[in-house]
Amino acid sequence: TCSLLRQSYPGVHMQTREMNTREQIAPLNEGVLDIGLLRNTPLPDTLNREVILHEPLMAMIPREHRLAQKPVVSLTELAEEPFVFFDPHVGTGLYDDILGLMRRYNLSPTITQEVGEAMTIIGLVAAGLGVSILPASFKRVQMSEMRWVPLAEEDAVSEMWLVWPKHHEQSHAVQRFCQLLLLAARRD
Repeated sequence: TCSLLRQSYPGVHMQTREMNTREQIAPLNEGVLDIGLLRNTPLPDTLNREVILHEPLMAMIPREHRLAQKPVVSLTELAEEPFVFFDPHVGTGLYDDILGLMRRYNLSPTITQEVGEAMTIIGLVAAGLGVSILPASFKRVQMSEMRWVPLAEEDAVSEMWLVWPKHHEQSHAVQRFCQLLLLAARRD
């Protein structure tokens, strides 16, 4: 999508910023950011959204753990294990997304490690410090010390949204980027 935009608009400079979900909301409202990519999180009425990715959540389990050999695991099984997860102050939408799912099943994991990045979670699970849950798109990260295992619950899914301000006029380049991104999302 980025390369197609550069071909269509060679004179346009695209600047990306790595920000967590909550950090994006104010700059989107203020028009500082043209668009954002966010995971499930409450949005103010001033922002529009379009789903670009709907994917299953998956368990990450150390390879030698008894649950690692199962074809699927339940949230109940995971909630009984030491859980490696996001620091609640980081502001990632996945924090609310995954803990909200567990609350719907009246579960509360025993969080023993809190970190700021998904890659750190993956590394700590591979080191045997606990289990965790992340969206399937992270499954691209393969480590021999851990296994990705599907969750038994059918509603264990996560969405990624394309978000933009309702009341700010978008440039043609931004509109085209959004079109290309939505087309790419529908193909996958």
